[in-house]
Amino acid sequence: MTTRGVLYVHSAPRALCPHVEWAMGGVLGVRVQLDWIRQPAAPSTWRAEFSWQARPGTASKLASALRGWDLLRFEVTAEPSPTSEGERYSSTPGLGIFHAVTGMHGDILVPEDRLRAALARSARGESDLEAEIAKLIGKPWDDELESFRHAGEGAPVRWLHQVV
Repeated sequence: MTTRGVLYVHSAPRALCPHVEWAMGGVLGVRVQLDWIRQPAAPSTWRAEFSWQARPGTASKLASALRGWDLLRFEVTAEPSPTSEGERYSSTPGLGIFHAVTGMHGDILVPEDRLRAALARSARGESDLEAEIAKLIGKPWDDELESFRHAGEGAPVRWLHQVV
């Protein structure tokens, strides 16, 4: 069983680019060479997109391999498969990593226990309900990444099929 997904490296310093490729190759089990282009939203950084096909769970492995690197902004998506939900990971230097389960149309699906916890924090006056919901759907990450996404329109995408 396989799923498909895309890794969007929204911005990386030039010195980090080969390390991103190496980390991806370690997860996918093949040598990866990305087509890097300049990122106009952040001068002196580079961007790349990479489509992949592999076993479910690969998106989380890619996100884990790339998380924690300062100055790296990325997103990893995976389509739903017959055995798993879709996923989305977003990461920024300031916010860290965000994970969401996605439905077949790309909508973020928020688990019931996370909604109940947000309601409880709001009811106790610990936080604002609107801010809690914004975090649950990844709005702070979307807000930070939007200018980087827009700057990448028209960028080339390559497909890689993992041998399973």
